[in-house]
Amino acid sequence: MNNHPIVFYDGVCGLCDRSVQFMIKHDHKRIFRYATLQSDIAKQTLGNQITFDSFVLYENGKAFYQSTAALKVLKKLGGIWRLGYVFMIVPAFIRNAVYNFIALNRYKWFGKFDRCKIPTPEQRDLFLA
Repeated sequence: MNNHPIVFYDGVCGLCDRSVQFMIKHDHKRIFRYATLQSDIAKQTLGNQITFDSFVLYENGKAFYQSTAALKVLKKLGGIWRLGYVFMIVPAFIRNAVYNFIALNRYKWFGKFDRCKIPTPEQRDLFLA
């Protein structure tokens, strides 16, 4: 694989796409690589642990899910965004209850694409096939 943490996301979700675009914009050191949960690399990496309502950070052979993944990403983005990591003090069952409520409504609130979006030519090297 590669030495970069990989963010796996639902490729047809409007909220997920906006989140990835946010990460790309604020990841000045180009730490992350991205792949959809629908991709072959997700199947190879995560196997039967794939759920399309999840956000996954895969780093150093370990997968982090839902709010834990999101907070770890914020920490790695650095700058002001790393302050979001303070929410790790909130128990995971509470954080994930909020996460699951948003995940359940994400298509209704943020839309759904017919298929995964294609990265721009400038972003192509950040995405794994």
